[in-house]
Amino acid sequence: MKALCWHGTGDVRVDTVPDPKIEHPRDAIVKITSSGICGSDLHLLNGFVPTMESGDIMGHEPMGVVVEVGNQVNNLKKGDRVVIPFTISCGDCFFCKKQLFSLCDTSNPNAEIARKQMGHSPAGLFGFSHMMGGFPGGQAEYLRVPFADVGPLKIESGMPDEMVLFLSDIFPTGYMAAENCGIEPGDTVAVWGCGPVAQFAIKSAWMLGAERVIAIDSVAERLSMAATDGKAEIINFAEESVYDRLMEMTGGRGPDRCIDAVGCEAHAASTMAHVVDKAKEQVMLQGDRPYVLQEAVRCCRKGGTLSVPGAYVGASDSFPMGAFMNKGLTMKTGQTHMQHYMKKLLTKIEAGEIDPSFVITHTVGLADAPEAYKTFRDKKEGCIKVVLKP
Repeated sequence: MKALCWHGTGDVRVDTVPDPKIEHPRDAIVKITSSGICGSDLHLLNGFVPTMESGDIMGHEPMGVVVEVGNQVNNLKKGDRVVIPFTISCGDCFFCKKQLFSLCDTSNPNAEIARKQMGHSPAGLFGFSHMMGGFPGGQAEYLRVPFADVGPLKIESGMPDEMVLFLSDIFPTGYMAAENCGIEPGDTVAVWGCGPVAQFAIKSAWMLGAERVIAIDSVAERLSMAATDGKAEIINFAEESVYDRLMEMTGGRGPDRCIDAVGCEAHAASTMAHVVDKAKEQVMLQGDRPYVLQEAVRCCRKGGTLSVPGAYVGASDSFPMGAFMNKGLTMKTGQTHMQHYMKKLLTKIEAGEIDPSFVITHTVGLADAPEAYKTFRDKKEGCIKVVLKP
């Protein structure tokens, strides 16, 4: 089959690789019909994620049609149309039983690598390094899905892929980010970043009762989408001080809830901060750029909440712990507990509360994926979200 494979920093190619096979009775094989390129895939492209190996298949936002199931998979059959969550969860361990599916204790066969880095291992992830299990991803013609009796969501309506595909990751991720804020009536929610996850965090903040949503970015197309589709007030951090503008907009109090939907590859408004952190990266003293976390802590009102769906992969030595502690802030983070949200959010799509396809700007074939990665990375052609059609 054809698959999009990582071959080093900045180098992804479409290769011919072996077709996947059933390896365990709880496996399924899915023929992929659509697969998204995620912002966190750019962390892989840009070399921020350790334990990637040449030839690794990328992608963790797939859906398709079941073509084969293992003999312990009783909830799916050949021909079923399914969305596949990016997290791999067993459904039976301590964490899965608590609905903390992205913390599954069973699904990462390389858990020891993750433990050395983080102290404990989260769940295995599709297409996201050997530390996270080394599972082939879904930017391919076919995908082996472990624990297929727990993960995939069956789509039984005739809705097009584009309306349901993002149940694989970015819609639940944006929704959980907003839910983690603990939004109360009257709250102002500030969202750093206007990429795909942020767009769903904005929509979700309104669903959960926010009174105001303020979106922060510097890319014109993203800010426009946040204002037009997300009905958010906007701040261009390249043109004005985010702190000063937020204080002005909130009467000096600051936003009640802050969402970091950017993660480890944030860009600094301060040139000197950027230079210092780039130097740290070059000598392996720092793996993440914490600019958004720093700014969100400074801007958030006292007693407020910071939610972090943006992906972080390493360490930072410049987190403002003093301000975080003295302002009495709360932070909630984590990969998304997908199976907890997918069915609930499918009902919102079916009820017409949201059409997630609004975020798509580019649709291309698998052969064009390497160029689409560059377009997405470089924010060219108004690119916000790419869907691949293997």
